[in-house]
Formats: sequence, structure tokens, C-alpha cells
Amino acid sequence: MRSRRAALVSLFVSPFLVSKLQPQINQTEQAPDERKPKIPDANEEPRLPDGKSQRNAMAKQEHDQALKDADHLVTVAQDLRDELQRAGTFVVPLTSVKKTEEIEKLAKRIRSHLKS
Repeated sequence: MRSRRAALVSLFVSPFLVSKLQPQINQTEQAPDERKPKIPDANEEPRLPDGKSQRNAMAKQEHDQALKDADHLVTVAQDLRDELQRAGTFVVPLTSVKKTEEIEKLAKRIRSHLKS
């Protein structure tokens, strides 16, 4: 008989005890622990030490590199044009072929900068 009473009392009292303990458990979970390092939020954008956005800095660097490559491409193309004009009608200098290969590489590099 005693065990039945004890079981019934514990059955009825346990929800009240859990409800009393639940706010304490939530408060300890929400308290920030300064010893643990802060984990960045998945939605938060990574920042550089100077506070700027890492994504924006990378995009600016890619843009600057594409501009430099485009300037170099223009100079190589002008050199190729001048070289072909000086060479004559039936003569193709070997350096002209190498310059066309360099132009192709530069164009591919610029394209990859613009896609990323």
C-alpha cells in the first residue's frame, strides 16, 4: 500500500517539480560562458581584422587583377598587330605565334576572374 501511495504521489508531484526546475535549466543554458570562443553564425559574413567584409575584399582584388590582365592583354595585342604589320604579307614570325598563345591565356584568366 505504501509503495502505491508513493508511486501515485511521485506521479502527480513530478510535473510540478519539473516545471519549477525548467526555468533554472533554461537560465543556465542561456548564460554566456566567456571561456568558450564565440562560434560565428552561419548567416554572419566573415570580416577582416580592419572590419571590412572578406567577400567584398576578395571581389575587389579579383576586379583589380582582371583590370591589370586586361591592360596587359591590350598591350600584347597591340604589339602583335605592330609585329604582323612589319613582318609582311607571307611571313609570320615565331614570336607572333607565342604572343597569340599569351593572348589566349590572358583572356582565359580574365574570364575566370570575372566568373568568380
